[in-house]
Amino acid sequence: MNDVASGEMRVVELATTDTHALRRAVLRDGDPTRSVDFPEDDLPGTFHLGVRDGQGRIVATSSWVPKPSADFPAATAVQLRGMATDASLQGTGVGGLLLEAGVERCVAAGFDLLWARARDTALAFYAKHDCRVVGEGFVDATTALPHHIVVRDLT
Repeated sequence: MNDVASGEMRVVELATTDTHALRRAVLRDGDPTRSVDFPEDDLPGTFHLGVRDGQGRIVATSSWVPKPSADFPAATAVQLRGMATDASLQGTGVGGLLLEAGVERCVAAGFDLLWARARDTALAFYAKHDCRVVGEGFVDATTALPHHIVVRDLT
């Protein structure tokens, strides 16, 4: 069984290129012509985390970018980007495992705020993990999908 409770899933650090396959599959509808490179991918302080299953496959990815929040400019903030979980494992706790591991690392590094541009279809996931919506919704230019900014206090 491939679920978090089975203990087969483990959070690991990834190279930028290790995130690309899931970014493309989940965030770009599998379209090979759409870019999955983010300008922040290789900036100092940026790190990428993923979840590997019992067979060593990467089944979830995330990128963490030290970047101020426009809504909370005084905060020492980190932006979560490219959060993607294999479609067959969404809702199993794998994404939550990854998010909480990233939060733990960010707290240890001294960040006091997490923020993300979340798809509206993922708002319930973020709410379950102590994030709140701030501001009005918007349509993301890259995906043409509705989004909101979500934040989580890390202190």
